[in-house]
Amino acid sequence: MNGTRTEEFQELRPLLFSIAYRILGSVSEAEDAVQETWLRYAATATEPRSAKAFLSATVTRLSIDVLRSARVRREAYVGPWFPEPLLADPYEDPARAAELADSVSTAALLLLERLSPLERAAFVLREVFDFGYDDVASAVGRSESACRQLVVRARRHMAAGRPRFEADRAEREKLAARFFDALREGDVPGLRDLLAADVSMAGDGGGKAPQLARTILGAVHVSRLLGSVFPRMARAAVTCEPREVNGEPGAVFRDQDGKVLHTMALEIHDGRVQTIRTVINPDKLAHLGPVADAWAVHERVRTTTS
Repeated sequence: MNGTRTEEFQELRPLLFSIAYRILGSVSEAEDAVQETWLRYAATATEPRSAKAFLSATVTRLSIDVLRSARVRREAYVGPWFPEPLLADPYEDPARAAELADSVSTAALLLLERLSPLERAAFVLREVFDFGYDDVASAVGRSESACRQLVVRARRHMAAGRPRFEADRAEREKLAARFFDALREGDVPGLRDLLAADVSMAGDGGGKAPQLARTILGAVHVSRLLGSVFPRMARAAVTCEPREVNGEPGAVFRDQDGKVLHTMALEIHDGRVQTIRTVINPDKLAHLGPVADAWAVHERVRTTTS
């Protein structure tokens, strides 16, 4: 039986992680929830009618419990709170690739933060992963009727503020490539042409790394900041590695030793970069590999001259 359960769990693990990550917005907490789910599955004496239903319900309940305590911590968070960057969603469904990528975008996860833990879990299971209301009800511990109401309320909140991806993915990627080329070159006019007039740029350092003192607004201000800082970063041996971050065009920046310094994700709409978000809090980058000393890099960049 253990061998069969191990195979079932490994097959469903990508789905379980993807559920937990969308509920929690944290890679490390999602991985912990998945591991605890396995321990409970392995210890269950009776055989569940459906491994998928049992495991999904278990990881959802665990994630709800973690989220309730995490929300208290996030209220005291220093500066903007962004989800831990995810470079690749392990759950793949080619028929719904765009929809799944949209649901893991930073913008979508920030909207999910506005929901109650139960609304968030019900929405993720029903709207993202298409679970039946009977399974949603089992997972969140409410009646099917109550779950329908949870999903209706969550859908209303999400629809009110949810941006959509650029329809043409290839065009979005081309624009991002032009953006990062201009960034490396310190091409302020080139950057300004790629930014929406009301573009915003914000960073998540959590008080543990250098971060923007405030959100920077407007194409003129954002392009000047980017055009002045990033060439100095390049001269200080910081490299830019284009990657998809939370389903959006982005990059991982590394120090001279190849350690992760921060990530950047671009939200693109109507052929322009609308929002730029960076995550430099070292606690949110450890799953990507060895993390750089951001303060040391900041000092090196500050003193770097041409």
